[in-house]
Amino acid sequence: MNVLVFPGQGAQYPGMASDLPLDRDEVKQAFATAKEILGYDLLAAMTDADADELKQTHIAQPALYVHSLIRLNAAEALPSVDAVAGHSLGELTALACAKVYDFATGLQLVRDRSLAMKSACDQVGGTMAAVLGLDDDVVEQVCAQIDGVVVAANYNSPGQIVISGEIDAIDAASEVLSDKGARKVVPLVVGGAFHSPLMEPARKQLAESIEATVFNPPSCPVYQNVHGQAVTDPAELKNNLIAQLTAPVKWSQSMQQMISDGADHIYEVGGNGKVLRGLFKRIDRNLTSDII
Repeated sequence: MNVLVFPGQGAQYPGMASDLPLDRDEVKQAFATAKEILGYDLLAAMTDADADELKQTHIAQPALYVHSLIRLNAAEALPSVDAVAGHSLGELTALACAKVYDFATGLQLVRDRSLAMKSACDQVGGTMAAVLGLDDDVVEQVCAQIDGVVVAANYNSPGQIVISGEIDAIDAASEVLSDKGARKVVPLVVGGAFHSPLMEPARKQLAESIEATVFNPPSCPVYQNVHGQAVTDPAELKNNLIAQLTAPVKWSQSMQQMISDGADHIYEVGGNGKVLRGLFKRIDRNLTSDII
């Protein structure tokens, strides 16, 4: 079973346009479409922007979406695709891969999502931290005991969870988690508290865009972040994509379910090609993986 997986924010890198076939007409058209939808020159950002500029949400998310789909469409001898999944932003890319909507429609949703998240971050602030070396239930119990908003936001792999919430609550939780035996608690340099209740303004804003968009039945099952299960119903795909903004990314659960369902070859499409393949290796070192 071949599964294509698409990375989320954080997998972008300076000069990421350099490994794209920029001389092809369809790639030129893709960037022309992106400029029209986004209102700025995405190709220039993916060519010349430094890491600080590129990590901004309204640039990083479109850049990864476009980068992944161009890499996918330019691939030679593309394998048969039995299922797809994407980490956070990558789920929108996965839906485009599965023909739920076309390139331009998906990019419009990515634009709306990134701007909604940026607006929410500007309104309410917040931050995130990676917790290494503790079981999921320990992290969840600590978050539940802290005053203020702090939740488990990304279940990346066994022993690696990202927490998200208000700055003071993250600081308090980080101290307790360290006392509980966390190998490391690493503050993340992010613009806000992604995948937490603090993203509720963004969820409401994005819901309007998603509800107004036609979702076609996918060409293959899509493993979605909110529960890690494969979905084929367009209405359910919509509801889960909306819920994703304030719900945790259950990537570890998604990976385990894929493997249980028979996944034996993983292809990471776009971005730096390192993040998702590395997470899979922590679950099953015998799993074959490649980069597209």
